[in-house]
Amino acid sequence: MASKRDYYEVLGLDKSADKEAIKKAYRKLAIKYHPDRNPGNKEAEEKFKEATEAYEVLSDDQKRPIYDQYGFAGLDGMGADGSQGYSHAFHDFSDIFGSMGGGFGDIFDNLFGGGFSRGSSSRRQSDNDGASLRYDLEISFKDAVFGCKKDIRFRHQESCPECHGSGGQPGSSTKTCPTCHGAGQIRRSSGFFAVQQMCPTCNGKGTVIDRPCKRCGGTGCEPKDKIMTIKIPAGVDNGRRITIPNEGDAGRNGGSKGDLIIVLHVADDRCFERSNYDLYCAVPVSFSQALLGADITIKSLDDRQITLKIPSGTTNGKLLRIKGEGIPAAGTNKKGDLYVKIIVQLPTRLSNEQKRLLQQFAEIENPTTSPNLIPLQELGN
Repeated sequence: MASKRDYYEVLGLDKSADKEAIKKAYRKLAIKYHPDRNPGNKEAEEKFKEATEAYEVLSDDQKRPIYDQYGFAGLDGMGADGSQGYSHAFHDFSDIFGSMGGGFGDIFDNLFGGGFSRGSSSRRQSDNDGASLRYDLEISFKDAVFGCKKDIRFRHQESCPECHGSGGQPGSSTKTCPTCHGAGQIRRSSGFFAVQQMCPTCNGKGTVIDRPCKRCGGTGCEPKDKIMTIKIPAGVDNGRRITIPNEGDAGRNGGSKGDLIIVLHVADDRCFERSNYDLYCAVPVSFSQALLGADITIKSLDDRQITLKIPSGTTNGKLLRIKGEGIPAAGTNKKGDLYVKIIVQLPTRLSNEQKRLLQQFAEIENPTTSPNLIPLQELGN
């Protein structure tokens, strides 16, 4: 019990909260963390259970004063841990959620597949539509900048060639679903909630095929592997999504096809990085090149040789821009720029001749031995 959070803390309330405040706080958390809204999310499921347990206690006129005085220990044996159900809590959405107004019922209609009603025929029809599929594709930095073509292999549901997506044998007919008796939905309890959900037997249609297709079992589709070539446009960035219509799962019993959604993951490059449509890299220059200036040749991202002029007196860390050598802007003829950061490399070992010449330079330069401090704002970035 020591690991449990205080019930008031769970609901974000203080001990003076009245029943209406408790109800509102729980209602907010129930919407946010309900398992039907967070499928497969264990953390959300635990938070939902925690909030429900807190509400079950704090909304009970007998349990709340006991909890306030004795804490968790006082509730032992009273069923406050959820193991004995929620006897006191509301048994119907209309009690706790019905007073919301403002389309709140529509939220739960979307959340639980029908909410308080049987749902419209258009919703049941949409339940037959095929699912959209996600494909995560890793590409190189260079392919993202310049574009490429990639072959991908994936599995999706295709329309059954035997029944052509109808789900039935030739001459078959439909009959009332034996599970939902034609309603298209069934009633399901979740804790103290009681909601309507789409019937798993007929998928919300209210009818089933009397003689299902032997090849697909009446679903109207079957799994197939597919290989296709996709074009990656130039200039894409990490996380970019490319949607290929109608390449997801085929619909059940004649429903429309889903889409295939390609999510791009761009690998880092050893020497280049990007910011929007500009490229950045770094290049070393010698002490003398930085002081006297020089023309050097660097390799671009696409392995071309580019001439870069180093102005005399270039300092360490200076950014030099090469226009038009950046990333293509999608759908235009424009390109970003390439920014080259200059790294001045000082010699660590000097020959006798180098020492002699530098000594002569120092005598001519006559540097001060008592320099003033430089204001930090003058250093910039």
